[in-house]
Amino acid sequence: MKAMTDFRRLPLLSGHPRPGRLTMRPWLPALLAAFLVVCLSGCGKPPMLVNQYLLEYPAPVTGGKAKLPEALKVELFSVAQAFNTNAMVYQPQPFQSQVYNYSRWRANPGNLVTDYLIRDLRESGLFKAVFGPDSSGNYRFKLEGGVAEFQEVDAADGWQASLALTVTLLDTTQEELPGRVVFQKNYRVLEPMPEKTPQGLAQAMSRAMEQVSARIINDTYEAARNRTAGK
Repeated sequence: MKAMTDFRRLPLLSGHPRPGRLTMRPWLPALLAAFLVVCLSGCGKPPMLVNQYLLEYPAPVTGGKAKLPEALKVELFSVAQAFNTNAMVYQPQPFQSQVYNYSRWRANPGNLVTDYLIRDLRESGLFKAVFGPDSSGNYRFKLEGGVAEFQEVDAADGWQASLALTVTLLDTTQEELPGRVVFQKNYRVLEPMPEKTPQGLAQAMSRAMEQVSARIINDTYEAARNRTAGK
């Protein structure tokens, strides 16, 4: 009788794993790493919600004045570098500047001020037409300006929204620059915050913009009316 072959004693062929041993595939480490990344990103804390704020106020009432037969264009307001951001800036102490981590303005302060001023000027009905920065319509007067301050100020006597604008009205019918400048003015309003939160800042800044807008509209109208009457 032939002896039975003991296959357990036969040498294993090169390249084959030994029985009972786990062979590491070359692609397995990369797969495990990818799985770990997905798990960590999916199992971690959910991202924090960032609240976004806009200005909200009724257009100033300017009734009882005759409409001017001239059009006005409002250029996009520039912004001081310290406030040229969508972040909600606040001043906790003099010489310090901070921002809210999870609250932002919906748009840059220059865009906010420009958009609301155009809306208010149109609602006033005091000019033949009011054009925005991208309009190519014909106009005589041009309003340019800049945002010098757009922030919360935390003072000892209370927290306030601080809004400061510079505005220049130009008469485009004049060739020389000195004759083109109708007026150049600075406007600043400090408005108390109803609550010490980003929501309170948005409410106070809205009231500040309402006051500044009414003053700009009145000054622009009176200056343009005088210039038009004098031709």
